Amino acid sequence: MNEITKKYNVWIWVLSIVIPVAVAVLFTIRIPGVERLGFLPPIYASINALTAFLLVVAFIMIKQGKIKIHEALMKTCIVLSVLFLLMYVAYHMTSDSTSYGGEGTMRYVYFFILISHILLSIIIIPFVLITYVRAISGNFPQHKKIARITFPLWLYVAVTGVIVYLMISPYY
Repeated sequence: MNEITKKYNVWIWVLSIVIPVAVAVLFTIRIPGVERLGFLPPIYASINALTAFLLVVAFIMIKQGKIKIHEALMKTCIVLSVLFLLMYVAYHMTSDSTSYGGEGTMRYVYFFILISHILLSIIIIPFVLITYVRAISGNFPQHKKIARITFPLWLYVAVTGVIVYLMISPYY
């Protein structure tokens, strides 16, 4: 492991801890005097859907050997994920959380999807960052090895984000 990789690893672990902690802290803060940002949930759900779609396209591109397209799509997915996170936090800093109103089995399904989505959205942070660093540092055998884990986890997080939105949207 060279010095650059070691430096990246420090940043990966710092961001992997700081981002979830910052999100948790920001959830407790309400910005007074700011108009509700109730228009954001369908936008950030759409960003999740677009991310899922682009992840699949990027997977297809790399299987076809189209490395530059794959690279551009993956960078776009990272940007979209950051954009999603910023909108998600802004919404929750200006709006009360919406409770799920479903009953019976669907309630359990909703909470299973929500909880797995939240846990994996935290776990995926270091996976995405490590996968990205291995790619930009040219360590493609190790990039490919971790990408086999990162891809399905990230895809699950993106897809379940949309499902959670669709399930809770009637209760906004």
